[in-house]
Amino acid sequence: MGEPLDTFRRPLRDLRVSVTDRCNFRCVYCMPKEVFGKDFQFLPRAEILSFEEIERLVRVFVGLGVQKVRLTGGEPLVRRNIERLVEMLARVSDLDLTLTTNGSLLAGKARALRDAGLKRVTVSLDSLDDEVFKSMNDVDFPVARVLEGMDAAEAAGLAPLKVNMVVKRGLNENSILPMARYFRGTGRILRFIEYMDVGSSNGWRLDDVVSAREIVATIDRELPLEPIEKNYPGEVAERWRYRDGSGEIGVIASVTQAFCADCTRARLSADGSLYTCLFASQGHDLRGLVRGDLTDSQIADAIAAIWTSRDDRYSELRSEETAGLKKIEMSFIGG
Repeated sequence: MGEPLDTFRRPLRDLRVSVTDRCNFRCVYCMPKEVFGKDFQFLPRAEILSFEEIERLVRVFVGLGVQKVRLTGGEPLVRRNIERLVEMLARVSDLDLTLTTNGSLLAGKARALRDAGLKRVTVSLDSLDDEVFKSMNDVDFPVARVLEGMDAAEAAGLAPLKVNMVVKRGLNENSILPMARYFRGTGRILRFIEYMDVGSSNGWRLDDVVSAREIVATIDRELPLEPIEKNYPGEVAERWRYRDGSGEIGVIASVTQAFCADCTRARLSADGSLYTCLFASQGHDLRGLVRGDLTDSQIADAIAAIWTSRDDRYSELRSEETAGLKKIEMSFIGG
């Protein structure tokens, strides 16, 4: 089978695999406590894809052109024995196998993940100020322990390490410069992410978005920047480097500067649903196909049919009309 192209001629290159819908943080922009409280019903174990089912689907996706797999959640490191899944996936072709984490459990897991075949990690950190960071993760988790996780990851060889900072006005925009100063010259690539309208529970308003342009201007006034080319087609981050050669930053502007035109991503949720857009309102059931008696070839045909009919470009269409759409939570399908 040839590699499928969607209705805008976009190939399928990147797969984000959510291994759990659970997380040990309650970040206000993702899993706010008001919604994801003690009584929230997470997926029962029987509904979550097993490691063997994930591996099988990844092999099928690789056959359709996928080159990069990123493990997400929820928080992927709360999934028991996650390093075993990493080991299984590391044997699938020559994958670029990465993982995104809040860093809380990374110090104890980094070496095992690297030994299992993981290549890199991206760590979320929204401020270096403990008070600000704790107000955002809402579980009183300190910055120091996330930094310990980063150190452990680099010591294990999970590099270059990327650091993601979601910027929300009124919460942590004053942390932009301190974060830039801290990570500049460390070899760690800091990426600023515009606060996004993912899901329906984070109370998103456009007024809360600190634009990529504003973020770059804030840093550039003190630490002069210049734009650089993308690493590869479909890369979501706009890249900037410090003019003094001390490193680079990235800015992900999915609200103010849509990058739908060359999006090559699909997302597999923990319960085996395929989503062709981060802002999707519904998915396609692959778990039923895997647990049925279909062959890999038949599953590949089904996925190819979904991809070739894909016409997603939510960020380009974002408007008052789309604001009220019921969208799947980011914590469910992975950011």
